[in-house]
Amino acid sequence: MTGQAVVVGASGAVGSVLCRRLVARGMRVVGVARNTEALADLDGVVACPADVTHNDSIEVIRGAVEGPVDLAVIAVGLPVRGSVETIDPDLLAVGANVKLGGTTRLLHAVRDSLVDGSRFVAFAGTLGLEPRAHEAGPGAINAGLINLMKQISLLYGPKGVRVHTVVPGPADTPRLRRIAEAVSSERGVDFDEVWLEYAAHNSLGRLPTVEEIAWAVEMLLEPEAAIMHGSVLHLDAGGLHGMS
Repeated sequence: MTGQAVVVGASGAVGSVLCRRLVARGMRVVGVARNTEALADLDGVVACPADVTHNDSIEVIRGAVEGPVDLAVIAVGLPVRGSVETIDPDLLAVGANVKLGGTTRLLHAVRDSLVDGSRFVAFAGTLGLEPRAHEAGPGAINAGLINLMKQISLLYGPKGVRVHTVVPGPADTPRLRRIAEAVSSERGVDFDEVWLEYAAHNSLGRLPTVEEIAWAVEMLLEPEAAIMHGSVLHLDAGGLHGMS
């Protein structure tokens, strides 16, 4: 397969694996990230150093695109932790700028290159659907992102653009392991105890892997995946306990 993809968060755990899989499909892949050195390590990827928390990233990404975009993905994490009682309120705005602002900036960068059959994909999180008491930022911000992506699906679906929100939940990544280390230190318990709690929350009894999540996003390139336009794709190994 040929074609072009734009991946924001290309240097991250999931983004880098997704880039590798898309390059293997024969696609031209524009990798967007702040870390120039990490981008240089992505073989076959067109490096596009940009920070999607700033509006100037729109023109930077647009300038790296050549022709129609078959797949545009934003897979960025949130630099926000804490309950509503402990979180710095300003961090809610910071997190919203990352996920909501970043998604909007990516859309503005590629919208003129989206064609009938293009896919626009954003990563949200299970906390946006199933809140927990100690994660105010991810809960509120991911809920907002799910709503924003539904708006995008309503606007762009009639143009033939397929819009998908993927919700992987916690995955086995270096970032989550760092968070688990911080939690274990805060609680004064062993790391393994915290890690097992993450896994036990999922009915499958383990966390999703980055390869599995990247595979699911790549699957959206298949024509049959059009039926999932406008929906939320759960990739959480049974972590969502509600009915939605």
